[in-house]
Amino acid sequence: MARTHIIDSLQQIDQEIKVNGWVDVRRDHGKLIFLDIRDATGKIQVVVNPKVSEDAHKAAENLRSEFVVAVTGKVNKRPEKLINPNLPTGTVELEATRLEIISEAAQLPFEITDTKKVNEELRLEYRYLDLRSERMAKNIRLRAKATALVREYMNKNGFIEIETPTLTKTSPEGARDFLVPSRMQPGKFYALPQAPQQYKQLLMIAGFERYFQIAHAMRDEDLRGDRQLEHTQIDLEMSFVTQDDVLNMVEGLMIFVAEACGKKIWKKPFPRYTHEQATKEFGADKFDLRGENKDPDTLAFAWVTDFPLFEWDENEKKFTFAHNPFSAPHPDHVEKLMKEEDLGALRAQQYDLVCNGFELASGGVRISDPKVQRKVFQIMGLSEKETESRFGHLIRAYEYGAPPHAGMAPGLDRLIMILAGEENIREVIAFPVTSTGHTAVMDAPSEADPKLLKELHIKVEVPKSKK
Repeated sequence: MARTHIIDSLQQIDQEIKVNGWVDVRRDHGKLIFLDIRDATGKIQVVVNPKVSEDAHKAAENLRSEFVVAVTGKVNKRPEKLINPNLPTGTVELEATRLEIISEAAQLPFEITDTKKVNEELRLEYRYLDLRSERMAKNIRLRAKATALVREYMNKNGFIEIETPTLTKTSPEGARDFLVPSRMQPGKFYALPQAPQQYKQLLMIAGFERYFQIAHAMRDEDLRGDRQLEHTQIDLEMSFVTQDDVLNMVEGLMIFVAEACGKKIWKKPFPRYTHEQATKEFGADKFDLRGENKDPDTLAFAWVTDFPLFEWDENEKKFTFAHNPFSAPHPDHVEKLMKEEDLGALRAQQYDLVCNGFELASGGVRISDPKVQRKVFQIMGLSEKETESRFGHLIRAYEYGAPPHAGMAPGLDRLIMILAGEENIREVIAFPVTSTGHTAVMDAPSEADPKLLKELHIKVEVPKSKK
């Protein structure tokens, strides 16, 4: 007999079906044994009566939580008084005529109920069990739904989804790079992308005009509740546009996704603040406009614009980029930039999207003039040789007809965290790292095989532990 998904049992009343799934709960009432069986579509109550099937009853006596079973039986309507209104299949039950144990489950390391209360390291060691909990499964399905909505919106608006390389060149994005040694070119390293920044600009120069991808980005930085070593972003770039064009496009995306996921938007269109206004009014450039009423079903989006172009690095005693070195200065500030005047007061065409107190996205209008780009690198302290070595490929591309372009990269993990009403992005990522940077389930980082290190011409010197 072919398998029936549990949710489809509602259309099979008085018929015999077979369901496969996990034992969620087992209740022994003496002669009768009740099972809640769970599959990816839901749960159903199974009644195991020895008068109907002695073999099924005998098999049910040996069951524990999370055993994988196949149950064949007749779908019956529940009596009116026994209907469970909290269960989608609460109007029916399955009367077992056959029960097969497909796979046994060892003693569980924790109860698969409210796993938020379980020690984090234990949860991530057994993440495949944690993901069976109703809350975690709901979060991962929400992520899949929201990602599909993003693609639907971007496709409708003429964007082309293009993948960019994972092995690339080191690039200044405000954090440390993860490096990958090259076996074929000893002593040289690839970097894992902190963002597809330069590639998406090259795609604009290539003429695609509207690009997006659900991009993975890796940054070796300290962890916190809304930050992981590896994150996912909705990366997008547009040609022949203004700042307002990008803001309007992303605002439409956020409204489309949030409302399709059952959320309310606090205010439309999104309020806009300059960086100066935001810091004066809220004391920071990310803030929560909901006030005291922190309704998790309400999303309060706001734009922050006109960020500083440079910030002063007190340790290095020089100016560095405030967001990234590719952000274009305000048109009225280009002349001062080229003359290196009043650098601390220059503003960039750089913008952030905040939501419920979190920075959700960052973007900007890009520099498309090679002279302006070289000047920014010069102010940052890069010599002509360093600029050529690190960014010569991009500056050369500018010289072959670069359209004005701008873009943004909303963080998908943070967006899902907010939609799910969670406080930590680890709750919406299938296999995150712990707060100490250890991977879920698999024991990484770990020591490398000496033979592999020899092939890569790498010698490891571990620092002595401090006493």
